[in-house]
Amino acid sequence: MPELPEIQAHAERLHRDFAGARLERFVPLAFTALKTATPPADSTHGHDVVFIGRRGKYLLIDVGVATFVLHLMQGGRLLVDENQAARPRNGQARWLFADGRALLLTEAGTERRAGVWVVADDPEEQPPLDVLGPDADTVGVDGLQALLEAHPMRLHGFLRDQRVIAGLGRRLANEICHRAQLSPFASTAALDRDDVKRLAEAIAVCINEGLAYERGLGAMSASADRPGNVHHRIGEPCPRCGDAIRSVEYARYTIAYCPTCQTGGRVLADNTTSKFLK
Repeated sequence: MPELPEIQAHAERLHRDFAGARLERFVPLAFTALKTATPPADSTHGHDVVFIGRRGKYLLIDVGVATFVLHLMQGGRLLVDENQAARPRNGQARWLFADGRALLLTEAGTERRAGVWVVADDPEEQPPLDVLGPDADTVGVDGLQALLEAHPMRLHGFLRDQRVIAGLGRRLANEICHRAQLSPFASTAALDRDDVKRLAEAIAVCINEGLAYERGLGAMSASADRPGNVHHRIGEPCPRCGDAIRSVEYARYTIAYCPTCQTGGRVLADNTTSKFLK
């Protein structure tokens, strides 16, 4: 799933190309795409794009009278629609502009979880953004420590919980834990001040590295191409110590880590109990 760096860089590209363009029509192409009924989507027609930005892992298209809030989920992409076919493959929704250009929301796969909300007034105060925690790139050491103390849980889950801290996902959670040299299963309540400082630095560095990579591309990267030391590197040597990258497999995701750097040499049980092997 695209995370903060991918969404931020993509929003910057779209804002550069579409800010000021007049929206002629928004067309849902799949009945699951539009998640709201009020305000009506056609109330946005005839208004100019003011800003395209991001909050958490959501894209925002502000047209003044309302904001389109988009979640791409795992298989979604918002693309410049060159062909504007009547029935585009994987098409979910389309924005048609007065200058003849268009944007197309697509979603590969069969789950159809990508969605569009049309939100009037402040989008931060309404679903789906109203439940988000602070963006991960805005949280300093003190703010992070307060969040960790307020949400006692496993570290990897903390980093992925959008209600606690927004913008991070599975890849960045793996990379941040590795860079901070912390177990993904460490208790957030047990982290000391030095741990928190390393964690805050790791969050900033991993986000900035991802942003630098994405900003050098012309379109959003594929998941397997994104930079990292442990994610998608299972079985390879750790770039810091040379130990083999290990994993804990779950039904929908994988936690990747280095035993030497993160768990004191202990190998985590590869099952949902997440216990240490003796």
